[in-house]
Amino acid sequence: MEKMPVLGSNASSSSSSPSTAIGSRFSTLNKSFKFALRSLLTSCSKEEFFKAFSSFTNTEKDFLHRLFLQVITSLHEDIEEDFDAICLNTQVGATLDAVEEIVEEQDLDLLFSNRSNIVDVAENLSMAKKNEIQHLMHMVQLGEEHNQRLRNQLQLLKEGSQVLSGGSHVVEKQVRSMNLNYGANSSDEMHDV
Repeated sequence: MEKMPVLGSNASSSSSSPSTAIGSRFSTLNKSFKFALRSLLTSCSKEEFFKAFSSFTNTEKDFLHRLFLQVITSLHEDIEEDFDAICLNTQVGATLDAVEEIVEEQDLDLLFSNRSNIVDVAENLSMAKKNEIQHLMHMVQLGEEHNQRLRNQLQLLKEGSQVLSGGSHVVEKQVRSMNLNYGANSSDEMHDV
């Protein structure tokens, strides 16, 4: 299957590069765009083109194919020029160069290169929070156990005071009884005298 000829890069578009000192990121972007554009515009083979015009004669097919190639070449050049102009106007080259410089600086920065990725940070934070929750739950449990001991002691004290209170009532009754008995005995003795 014969593919259409590969279109060469436009000399005028390559000389009007958006940045005088093209960094590798912009160069890669530029090459990738032009390769993708070329692939899109040349994806139709000559045989496929002829199949699309099967009712035409071979001479007409050849003429249409040459016309098609001229349109594709012109379109390719126009799109490349527009792409280069957009890159120049939006300063894509300078921006990508700045990004490349930042990446290189980060590669040289030992602290940055030793940093964990976001997933590790999230896992560490999650584990720390789980540990903190377990610690707090343990503290709450200890507090509840302490409160229960205090309640038990309070209950024992209440029961002890009730026993003492009951005992004091018994003692009080006996004292009254003794007082009454003493009073009765002393009045009997007074009557006897």
